[in-house]
Amino acid sequence: MIINHPLLGPRDSSEFYHLGEASLIDRPNRDDENAAEKFHDYLYIRDNPAGEYRELWYHEQGDRSWLVVTRNTTTHEITDVKMARDEARARGRSV
Repeated sequence: MIINHPLLGPRDSSEFYHLGEASLIDRPNRDDENAAEKFHDYLYIRDNPAGEYRELWYHEQGDRSWLVVTRNTTTHEITDVKMARDEARARGRSV
């Protein structure tokens, strides 16, 4: 599978480490009300859809950047790749 890195161009997926769904960018605030429940869901509740899915990938054998990859889980077709830092900033998160 080839991942088209936004900065480095096409790279083989073997250069990357797959973390899981991209919603992990939205880590709960420990000071929020019901923080323990929010962290439980953050750590243990995962979707496992067939079809389009947004995932976090780490470029371990390259520039060590995090990417948000939109991939079809049944065909492995990649339709979008963005820098995770840009996604986090767009959501108002600090990086």
